[in-house]
Amino acid sequence: MRGCEVAAGKHPDYDIVGAGLSDPESNGERGMIVQNNVRWRAARERILSFIVDRPRVQRQLMAVAIDGFLCVAAVWIAFSLRLGVWDLISLPIGTFTAFALALWYPIAWKAGVYRSLIRFSGARTIADLAIACGLLTIPLFIVCVVFRLPAVPRTLCVLHPMIFLLLLAASRVGIRFALLDLLKVVSADVRRVVVYGAGRAGQQLALSLRHEPQVHLVGFVDDDLRLDGQRLDGVPVFGANRLHDLLEDTDVDEVLLAIPSASRARRREIIETLQDEEVYVRSLPNLTSVIEGRVTVSDLHEIQIEELLGREAVAPNELLMGKTIVGKTVLVSGAGGSIGSELCRQIIQCRPARLILLEQSEYGLYAIEQELSELMRELGIEVPIIPEMANVSERSSMRRVYSHYRPETVFHAAAYKHVPLVEANPISGLRNNIMGTLHSVEAAEEAGVANFTLISTDKAVRPTNIMGASKRVCELILQARAAQPGVKTIFSMVRFGNVLGSSGSVVPRFKAQIAAGGPVTLTHREITRYFMTIPEASQLVIQASAMAKGGEVFVLDMGEPVRIADLARSMIRLSGLRVRDADNPDGDIEIIETGLRPGEKLYEELLIGDNPKATSHPRIMRAREGLWPWADLEKELADLDTTIRGSGDGVVAVQVIRRLVPEFTPGADWAERLESDRA
Repeated sequence: MRGCEVAAGKHPDYDIVGAGLSDPESNGERGMIVQNNVRWRAARERILSFIVDRPRVQRQLMAVAIDGFLCVAAVWIAFSLRLGVWDLISLPIGTFTAFALALWYPIAWKAGVYRSLIRFSGARTIADLAIACGLLTIPLFIVCVVFRLPAVPRTLCVLHPMIFLLLLAASRVGIRFALLDLLKVVSADVRRVVVYGAGRAGQQLALSLRHEPQVHLVGFVDDDLRLDGQRLDGVPVFGANRLHDLLEDTDVDEVLLAIPSASRARRREIIETLQDEEVYVRSLPNLTSVIEGRVTVSDLHEIQIEELLGREAVAPNELLMGKTIVGKTVLVSGAGGSIGSELCRQIIQCRPARLILLEQSEYGLYAIEQELSELMRELGIEVPIIPEMANVSERSSMRRVYSHYRPETVFHAAAYKHVPLVEANPISGLRNNIMGTLHSVEAAEEAGVANFTLISTDKAVRPTNIMGASKRVCELILQARAAQPGVKTIFSMVRFGNVLGSSGSVVPRFKAQIAAGGPVTLTHREITRYFMTIPEASQLVIQASAMAKGGEVFVLDMGEPVRIADLARSMIRLSGLRVRDADNPDGDIEIIETGLRPGEKLYEELLIGDNPKATSHPRIMRAREGLWPWADLEKELADLDTTIRGSGDGVVAVQVIRRLVPEFTPGADWAERLESDRA
């Protein structure tokens, strides 16, 4: 791993040592080289310590002394240039010098010249020096006119400040870069970095890197091949076609992506190229910081997995986003969950009349309420937020909440979603998912809710686990109620796959495992999943809800499925590490296959039937699927409710689910239990 190699092998000082060791000279000569190198490093450390570790007052006095010397030098140069006589000592020079020094220090102190840190000198520092030198010309001119200094040309009142300014600016810049070089030389763990992108973002990032003592900027890389061979602020620029050779020849530790305006597809191409280079990759997130002109090292983050998906997000339709929200009372159940919380963030920005947060977790409810309050302060908006701690599986609680607040729009995101946990706890999963949905639907109809949208999952399609089967039953409930005559509530459901960063997602788990040194665990090397970002999924849910007429099963376009094993490899490589396997036994992180979990599929599906119908939105489709008549469904749900509230027999409950969802194929464990019960 290039990033974990011994730093001494990359440091200029140690390169000299290495050259000496490889030289076929005597051991005495090699020892002399090493000894001289160590002495030179020690000397630089002492210089740096003497300058940086001084108290602030002492450092200011040092600056005052340096400026005094430069002021005298500027007087001598100005006299010599004006008169053409290079005299070091004369009465006119001494007199003018005395006045210049006496006038300079009060002006400089007032202008804040000595309140700036020299090692952070920049354009602002030079501007302060220019103002101070400009002010110096006025009293100098007055002195020359009033006192009529003998043999002192009046043009010196302008010429001296100009020369003085040049000397001051050169000293500040020189000291700044000398200190930065000393800091980098003394540091033993300097990281060699390349900035990908020579545009505005890359240049701002490079300026920020100058203040990082443990970072050495090797160069820029840019897609514009016309920049190849040029220099930006003394730093070479390389064309993208030379990236591999650059990383190989310069032994780069880290690549910083400063291309916030690049398309996601182009970013994916670059990231895929870097995966094979064994370098740590970080990226600037967006254009906001660039526009504001404040790109810093702290703006960098690790490569997000959504950047590997390669698909461009579709801008939301503002009319659809606001149709069921603007000026309305909106209720979100499961408001503290991954999807529910993001729905709340999106809804707030559409300015509803009020937002009801329905959540059974005390902490989850508290966290989302606090977050939304902070978000509203940032956006400068005010929306009444009402936190309601209640359990959707309690019919009385749902009737109370819905009848009291009379919401016009409901997003039902409350559900237990972790497949293995629901497999092990079927009664709790079925009570929360199915009965919670049923009670919410009943309460919504009674309260006159206009739009009710269920958040479903791709695991509801030909389910192989209880969680997926329970969500399919939830879909059947909404479909059946929507088909009933006289029902005024528009029921719809939105089905999609995995969302990135949700609780229990593989992405944060892989990150934690990589940070711990591995191994990275996955259930099966061939397992694939659809992925979508939480914000995109939430926006599409809101827009689908606005298009609903009643009973629709909306399916989101999830793009191409991703092999989880490939995802794990990408995350390891982009961390600057190598995968340890049979082909590379000296790698850093091993990927271990643990076997499929109970109820887990190798491949997920989004459609039960074929030929989904397109909608007005390019990322939203309408599925064509069968449904249960409400009268038949109601009887089965009554049996399920009796089992849940009575015996709590998981086998009996799952048998009901199998009748409702014939395409449900239980896992081996549950299949055996069901067969045993039948026997």
